[in-house]
Amino acid sequence: MSASVKSLLSTLTSRGPHRVLRGNLAIAGQPGVVYTPETGRNLPAIAFAHGWLTGVSRYRQLLEHLASWGFVVAAPDTERGPIPSHLDLATDLLTTLDIVTGVRLGDGEISVHPDRLVLAGHAMGAGAAVLAAGQREVAAVAALFPSPTAPSAESVAPRIDRPALILAGAPDLESVSSNAVPLATVWGGANILRVLDDATHNGIVEGRRALRAFGVGKHQAKVARTTRALLTGYLLATVLGEKTYEPFADPEAAIPRTEIFDPHAPREEEKPKLPVGAVLGLLRK
Repeated sequence: MSASVKSLLSTLTSRGPHRVLRGNLAIAGQPGVVYTPETGRNLPAIAFAHGWLTGVSRYRQLLEHLASWGFVVAAPDTERGPIPSHLDLATDLLTTLDIVTGVRLGDGEISVHPDRLVLAGHAMGAGAAVLAAGQREVAAVAALFPSPTAPSAESVAPRIDRPALILAGAPDLESVSSNAVPLATVWGGANILRVLDDATHNGIVEGRRALRAFGVGKHQAKVARTTRALLTGYLLATVLGEKTYEPFADPEAAIPRTEIFDPHAPREEEKPKLPVGAVLGLLRK
């Protein structure tokens, strides 16, 4: 673990150099929000999809953070009910990309480069981002703590040859609520599955949530900061080609509080456990 990576991680947990503007996507016919740097031409853009029962207001710090580092970030605020359509959310992501690439933003001083587009999302929104990436070529995909969708993201992933960052929490890695491992296993292009220590799949959601009373949905400030840094560094390296941040797109790089998970690596088979009676019998011999 090099000191330079530690330093970069610390830098990326802080806001970037750009002043951030906020806009309303509904003006262009798509409910949602857009965050942009104050000025900039040919900027990279991210269409971001929210998780289940979670509006885009619960990701404000994440979206503003990315904008402060030079990205236009737009998030549709649809499919927020208990039975959402993942395909419709994917369609809204594609519409969002059309909006940010087709119109001048801010006071006309902001524009997006059509070859610097990213699809990203959290939980079910991560699956929606993958479904959208199956319909449109983008520069990169980011799946933050992905959860299963219908149709499954894994059914689309093999034909996506774009680079992808997949984040998962160590406690949720083998959970039925996470499909991070199968998604990374079948992904068609280069991908990094990075596991965050002690992170839960809803740790990046900001503020109080209705599900918190049932023991889920608790915000984890440290996990949220690390996630912001990992995502920002990865996109700066892959989409903008900034060599300084290459460790964040390097599957061999050691980054504090995270580990790389290789879904193709052979796993040690768990030894079968002897029944208690058999163990006692061995002890008597």
